[in-house]
Amino acid sequence: MIKLEETLIENPVIAAIRNDSDLNKAIFSNAEVVFVLYGNLMNVKDICEKLKAAKKIVFIHLDMIEGLRGDVFGIEYIKQYADPYGIITTKPTNIRHAKQFGLCTIQRIFIIDSLSLETGIKNIREVTPDAVEVMPGIASKIINIIQNKVKAPIIAGGLINNKKDVIEALSSGAVAISTSSSELWNM
Repeated sequence: MIKLEETLIENPVIAAIRNDSDLNKAIFSNAEVVFVLYGNLMNVKDICEKLKAAKKIVFIHLDMIEGLRGDVFGIEYIKQYADPYGIITTKPTNIRHAKQFGLCTIQRIFIIDSLSLETGIKNIREVTPDAVEVMPGIASKIINIIQNKVKAPIIAGGLINNKKDVIEALSSGAVAISTSSSELWNM
């Protein structure tokens, strides 16, 4: 089993894919970690198999898979059928369930105000995901606050469109960034 934090530090740009075109670009990119942000119950296995054949570390965003119910049975289905390395979710209960099946977990949180920041930190402390994705990823002040309050690697995601955004997020304390801008996947 890989050590997630070390892998993210060594490969700080994560390919976040939203369609089959992105899938093909990610397969041939330098990005070692891929976040699958699309799919359905019928094609998620194929997407994972293609990425794993290209030696990519695959995370499926449970909340974005069509036809999948985010409960213990849905997560068990993903584990048995698609067998990704891990999952991404905004739902703390999904983190708990995914851990039961030995999946690596990433809690995605959206910070829009001080209440969402407090709630996010509380949830992270309760469910202890393996990593946290903070959105928007260009919120360097928020990344620094969260990094100082929780003991999980921070991934910045959302609105990261250029090299400057990548450097700023990493300088703020994120260990990696996720982006759908394929031109950044080969940094």
